[in-house]
Amino acid sequence: MADWERVWVNANLATMTPGGAPYGAIADAAIAVQGDRIVWTGPMTDLPGKPDALADEVVDLAGKWVTPGLVDCHTHLVFGGSRAGEFEQRLQGVSYEEIARAGGGIVSTMKATREADEDELVQAGLPRLSNLIRDGVTTVEIKSGYGLETTAELKQLAVARTLGRKLPVGVQTTFLGAHALPPEFAGRQKEYIDLVIEEMLPAVAKSGSADAVDAFCESIGFTAAETEAVFKAAQAHNLPVKLHAEQLSDLGGAALAARFGALSADHLEFISEDGVRAMAAAGTVAVLLPGAYYTLRETQMPPVDLFRTHNVPIAIASDFNPGSSPIPSLLLMLNMSCTLFRMTPEEALAGATRNAARALGLQGDRGTLEVGKRADLAIWNISQPAELAYWAGYNPLHTLVHDGAAIDFDKQLTAPGLAA
Repeated sequence: MADWERVWVNANLATMTPGGAPYGAIADAAIAVQGDRIVWTGPMTDLPGKPDALADEVVDLAGKWVTPGLVDCHTHLVFGGSRAGEFEQRLQGVSYEEIARAGGGIVSTMKATREADEDELVQAGLPRLSNLIRDGVTTVEIKSGYGLETTAELKQLAVARTLGRKLPVGVQTTFLGAHALPPEFAGRQKEYIDLVIEEMLPAVAKSGSADAVDAFCESIGFTAAETEAVFKAAQAHNLPVKLHAEQLSDLGGAALAARFGALSADHLEFISEDGVRAMAAAGTVAVLLPGAYYTLRETQMPPVDLFRTHNVPIAIASDFNPGSSPIPSLLLMLNMSCTLFRMTPEEALAGATRNAARALGLQGDRGTLEVGKRADLAIWNISQPAELAYWAGYNPLHTLVHDGAAIDFDKQLTAPGLAA
């Protein structure tokens, strides 16, 4: 009986393990899986026998490149409605902040999300998530934050879990009750934060529906003190934290997140060097969101050089949402992170694999091609890994493997699209 279920041979591996060759590359290689785990990687010449004697199935990749399955570590994929009208407003010169203060933005999506039932949100979410999977994504984080009341927040998180059961992808969920102030709490921001802490978080923790807690620390969101109160409550429920920080201004959110050992701080266009140092000391990942930067036509770049100088891991994500980043494509983020933020293609790919997994606390399970890790593989029709960031609007994916099994896009995914 063969030792392995499947082995891919004559491959080029971009293992994304740090410290060695660029991309952790192994040429003329093989990779084997048993169940949902990687059990062997290395040069073909090191195989401990003939492939057909080692595995039940042998797949000849004829020189194709294999990377870890991509990880989209920041999305707002479950929502109701559309904000195309706000897109038009911004093109006419109205700022994102002005739209939010006038009752649009997150609050607009909140209304549509509250009105939609669970099945409607699932049906709308299936094609959106399918689009990401077709891009090579095998793990995705999905936040709540468009319910802004206990029942609606739990509904969003339940929908995210359902999507993970219906489609061949790993789903991590994040509770983002402190996303915006709902209109019924106008002028009563402290009371709303009390509701998040005293009612929403306990309900979320009891249901087991969230893997982490997030907040929006910003001039149009919540103060550093309010964010700290949410983080303390999250700690009491043994939930890790992450933070939307320094997107529009520097409120010291990244340093606050680091003080709580946050998995990540995200956006970070306006972060100070002190904030970067705090993240470095805490091991907090910087998640950059070029889709939002592009959509909002921002001009303040996140300080990539500071992250490099202080060895802060950089992840990139789609931030897919209906307002500031209506872009369900992580491959496009690879290109944007290079063209907009001057990252290298290798940094971009590490940002969507190894560092993105770390931003979710999953670095021990996925994000690199190593023995013992989850068998999530993306197989590409490319001649070098830089092509994944080079092409824009073109998808060279050949095969996607999740939990050791190749995905049949026609049978397992919903047809491409953004709505039900």
